[in-house]
Amino acid sequence: MSTTFKTIALMSVGFLLSTSGCASTPSEPVTPSRRVPEPRSSAPDPEKADGMKKRTPRTVASLRLTEKARQLIESKRPDEALRTLERSLNMDPRNGRNYYYLAEAWMIKGNTMQATEFNRMAGVYLNHDAVWMHKVQMQKERIENIQR
Repeated sequence: MSTTFKTIALMSVGFLLSTSGCASTPSEPVTPSRRVPEPRSSAPDPEKADGMKKRTPRTVASLRLTEKARQLIESKRPDEALRTLERSLNMDPRNGRNYYYLAEAWMIKGNTMQATEFNRMAGVYLNHDAVWMHKVQMQKERIENIQR
C-alpha cells in the first residue's frame, strides 16, 4: 500500500472517531433568553397540582391528559376518557388522579368491578392528600350504592 493511501485512510479513521465520540455536555444548563407566555386557561394548571412534588415533563403531560379525560367524563364520553387516561398512565403510573377518573369512567359504563379496583388504586396513590382522599372515599360509597 502506498504511503498516501495509508495517510488518507488514517486521517479518515481519525476524523470518524473524533466526530462520532460522545458529545460534551455544557457546564451550565442552556435556557432560552426569552420565554413566551402561555395563554391563560380557566382549567387548573397541572404544573401547580397539589400533592405532586416532582414536576417532570412526563408528569405535567400526564396531568394535562388527566384534565382532558375529566372533561370527557363530564361530557359523558367514557370511552374517549378511558383511552386518554391509559395514555396518561403510561406517562406517569403514580398519578393517582388517573385512577380516580378511571373509576369514574367505568362507573359511567356500568362496570362496578373495574370501578372498584381503580378506586382502590386511587386511594393508594392519593393517600397523602386529604382533599383527594375525601373524593376517593365518596366515590367508593357511590360505587357501593350502585352495586346494591
